[in-house]
Amino acid sequence: MTDAFTVAIDGPAAAGKGTVSKAVAAQFGFAHLDTGLLYRAVGAKVLAGIEPVAAARGLSAHDLESDDLRGQDVAQAASKVAVLAEVRAALLEFQRAFAARDGGAVLDGRDIGTVICPDAAIKLFVTASAEVRARRRFEEMSGRGIADSYDQVLADVKARDARDMERTEAPLRPAADATVIDTSQMSIAQAVAQAVAVIAAKR
Repeated sequence: MTDAFTVAIDGPAAAGKGTVSKAVAAQFGFAHLDTGLLYRAVGAKVLAGIEPVAAARGLSAHDLESDDLRGQDVAQAASKVAVLAEVRAALLEFQRAFAARDGGAVLDGRDIGTVICPDAAIKLFVTASAEVRARRRFEEMSGRGIADSYDQVLADVKARDARDMERTEAPLRPAADATVIDTSQMSIAQAVAQAVAVIAAKR
């Protein structure tokens, strides 16, 4: 009998799903995979001149450790390669194998509960308004000395939302049985507490 227990956490950029996912994984002793890093790593390879499908098929765990995966150019490249069906297919088994590991796993991304792990024990959809998410991203970028204006960041957030929600392959949306956590008016601690409560009730 397997001890696999999968928590699927989806949501748009800068909603807080990564922070919630890491905290949940630490709380319950689960392994954690930020699946967005897979697409960022592919996007970084594309920016370096590699064809998208080849980049996805050749991806290794080492590629996820690169220091340059958090830049805005890589984020935009990741969003563009994520609409490609062959790229998504190439990364599917990597994610499912991670989710099936013994001891529990938390995966966060855009289509974990709907496509990657539709049978996950827990499905959460972490969201917030575009304006709140843009403000968070703008403050994060300002703290790192990146000079985009708030209006530009908001435009980027909305453009990425449109790409993620309108793509043919695995569009961003809550799974029918997902618990939605809107963090627009929440602190990090409140969002984490709500996620932990949902998981603890199921455990």
